[in-house]
Amino acid sequence: MSERVRVAVIGAGASGMMAAGTAAEIGADVTLFERNERVGRKLAITGKGRCNLTNECDVNEFLLHVPRNPRFLYAALSSFSPTDTMAFFESLGVPLKTERGRRVFPVSDKAYDIVDALRAYCVRGGVHITHCRVRGVTADGGVVTGVIAQDEKKYDFDRVIIATGGLSYPATGSDGDGYRIARELGLNVTKTSPSLVPLEAGGPCASLSGLTLKNVRLDVIDDASGKTVFSEMGELLFAHFGITGPLVLSASAHMEDGKRYTAKIDMKPALDEKTLDARLISDFEKYSARDMINACGDLLPQAMIPHMIRAAGIEPHEKCGTLTRAKRRSLLLALKGFTIPIDGKRPIEEAIITSGGVDTKELTPKTMESKRIKGLYFCGEVIDVDAYTGGYNLQIAFSTGRAAGRAAAAK
Repeated sequence: MSERVRVAVIGAGASGMMAAGTAAEIGADVTLFERNERVGRKLAITGKGRCNLTNECDVNEFLLHVPRNPRFLYAALSSFSPTDTMAFFESLGVPLKTERGRRVFPVSDKAYDIVDALRAYCVRGGVHITHCRVRGVTADGGVVTGVIAQDEKKYDFDRVIIATGGLSYPATGSDGDGYRIARELGLNVTKTSPSLVPLEAGGPCASLSGLTLKNVRLDVIDDASGKTVFSEMGELLFAHFGITGPLVLSASAHMEDGKRYTAKIDMKPALDEKTLDARLISDFEKYSARDMINACGDLLPQAMIPHMIRAAGIEPHEKCGTLTRAKRRSLLLALKGFTIPIDGKRPIEEAIITSGGVDTKELTPKTMESKRIKGLYFCGEVIDVDAYTGGYNLQIAFSTGRAAGRAAAAK
């Protein structure tokens, strides 16, 4: 029998453990290097500790939720789809459930169940888990030869998979090591920036901190061009620094560093202007003797009322019965387009994922192998692909990890 292929996987996150377990299952001799004392530290805190591991949709629908380099992922997703991911974890003894927005979670609502299942998958396959940091990857004549550990000790390998993550949540170990190693090997790494990250804004945000708006439409407009770069319905949350929540995190993926943007919130997206105006007339007739500040409770959360009235140019103690058509129109426009100037994104340390990374042009989509260095593979967040919230980014990690693991183990 020929000697087993020796595979090193750097990083024991979602993509790294998937890659390591897959390669071992095929028959490779796999060593998984993890700098932390525990595997899957970032995975354990995803989805607020619940772990939204995928989204139950087909590949074509999935790719609509990937703003950066979606076509690069087609082969990997087709080979290991969301349906495959769900079957994989249930085969490992983790029952799953699908919630609103087709988001998939473990029935237990415990991210550690996913971490433990992946770790057990690796251990069962015979993966050697080594807790040390990898400083570099060695290559000779365009072919991988091994890795260099933090203590300068060299290890020989036939194949190396880099699954080190990005720059988000650096406390979990994602501090950009993969980008540095890729650059040292001569590969192009695109500019990195925070994605799926809250937005900083002034105005009323601090005073509205803690208020959640559900079923609203958020438009984000590029101030320079006037172009709407994002428009979607959902939920957002005011915070002391600005705005956050699912809508805002997804919007951030479309915003470039250094540009100025304005957020526009439609408080009543289900109502067109004619229907909303009829609603306003009805409410103001009903509460004709009340001050405006006390007459909008059927329309808005209480904390939002003074800000909306101010935006419409209406005095708080003006009586509903005396409101002119022009002022009613002004309030309608404010309800359909409450604007907040955006100051910028929160720091990358607060981002769920990193936008940018190893250039997809450097890699073969089906295998995740470097086109320049034979035997070198990348998977997960270290690659220049990212998606919206909803389980899409973890599915990318699983699909690219699966592809890299299969290819690296092949003789």
